[in-house]
Amino acid sequence: MRPRAGFLSWRCTSRVQHFLVGKNSQCQQQPGQPPQASHHIQRRFFTPQQQQDITSRSVQVYRSTSADPFVNLSIEHHLLQRSHPDSTVLFLYTNRPCVVIGRNQNPWVEVNLGLLRQGVPGLKSGEVINRPVDLVRRRSGGGTVFHDEGNVNWTVICPPAVFDRDRHAEMVVRALRHLGVATARVNERHDIVLHVDAGDARETYKISGSAYKLTRLRSLHHGTCLLASPNLSRISPLLRSPAEPYIKARGVESVRTKVRNVEVDTAAFSDAVVNEFQRMYGSDHVDPEEGVMVGEESALDMPEICKGVEELRSPEWIYSQTPQFTFSTHPSEDDPRPRPSPPPELPPNFQFNLTARHGEIQDAAISGLTYLDDVDSASQNQVLSQALVSQHLHRITDWREALGSASPVPVDSEPVGRWLNGIFLPLMSLSEPAQQDGLKVASTTEGRHHQKGQDIHSWRRIC
Repeated sequence: MRPRAGFLSWRCTSRVQHFLVGKNSQCQQQPGQPPQASHHIQRRFFTPQQQQDITSRSVQVYRSTSADPFVNLSIEHHLLQRSHPDSTVLFLYTNRPCVVIGRNQNPWVEVNLGLLRQGVPGLKSGEVINRPVDLVRRRSGGGTVFHDEGNVNWTVICPPAVFDRDRHAEMVVRALRHLGVATARVNERHDIVLHVDAGDARETYKISGSAYKLTRLRSLHHGTCLLASPNLSRISPLLRSPAEPYIKARGVESVRTKVRNVEVDTAAFSDAVVNEFQRMYGSDHVDPEEGVMVGEESALDMPEICKGVEELRSPEWIYSQTPQFTFSTHPSEDDPRPRPSPPPELPPNFQFNLTARHGEIQDAAISGLTYLDDVDSASQNQVLSQALVSQHLHRITDWREALGSASPVPVDSEPVGRWLNGIFLPLMSLSEPAQQDGLKVASTTEGRHHQKGQDIHSWRRIC
């Protein structure tokens, strides 16, 4: 019978590490998890009392073996809530491909939901497949970021009295410098940037951003580090929403900046960060050979973590937390920005405006549709517009059907509905088997090699 403990203990006996997860004593890497280097460790499950002892220590180090972003963010939240108020905690994890938006952001503004559904290339059993990209809303503020196996995410949880926005970002910079990345530094926006000489000029690229969550008893600072992403060229398209030109939002909007890979091994980076964390807090606090590995299966046995995963996966959390926004196909007094030219297949007089709060349509006005009966178009527009009120955007799975069913008379909803599908259609969470299996793609070479550090692309900042 498998113990219901959430964490594993590990002890290092060499520089390279090997992670043990699962129910038996053999070394194994779970499907979809980031590759780990080899290492001998002493493995044992903690009893509830031993877990309580771990979470009461003044300095703690945790690493996750899961690649599931919903699981990792829930483990992180559990550590924030349950670690001792006076302790300092380091948590490291790597996610499968996902886009993570901030607590107060608008997914229809930040993300190309259609491209997320298409996924990104990856290998399984030597065959190239398209892996769906998860959409995740985290509990901290800030902007949108892309994660994959080429990113390592780091989290530091500490007492509010000692919280500083640069303190642990500088810790990560020192780790990078120990790995030979001499020009990394923390800028005035608390991002980690890399200076690169380009002829007579020096270019600056973002390699890590941060977000924060502050509570009465605890402070959380977490960030990414873009080390060796195989999807560097895909980040910008994934984070360019086709709805953005039409939406005026109240939430936090991300700012574009140039990014690049650092070209550092993810396992070496994690080791270096742990070493810097230990140097900061002294060998009298932390045994340099001790730490806690968090396995996904064991973590999900913990009710609080399981509940957190369910919340983060729910469409209500992902979409209904969205602050109020307006959508309008044409400039208005409140939003005079010019709009893109409408697709030629749309009716020439088509206009659509709506206001949504927490993803629910508060008011709507649509006109220019083609009704198939000889009716007063103005009055039918009003009836159809009113029928859209109180509907949740993320629950509309096909705008052609939504417009057709909302109209009391037959209406040609095909061109408008197809266009609105491309704007609003949500990304619903796929089942775990679908996430693992992915979709086959024709190319046998695309996605097998990541872009080198000289390839530069636009990326969203996350602070």
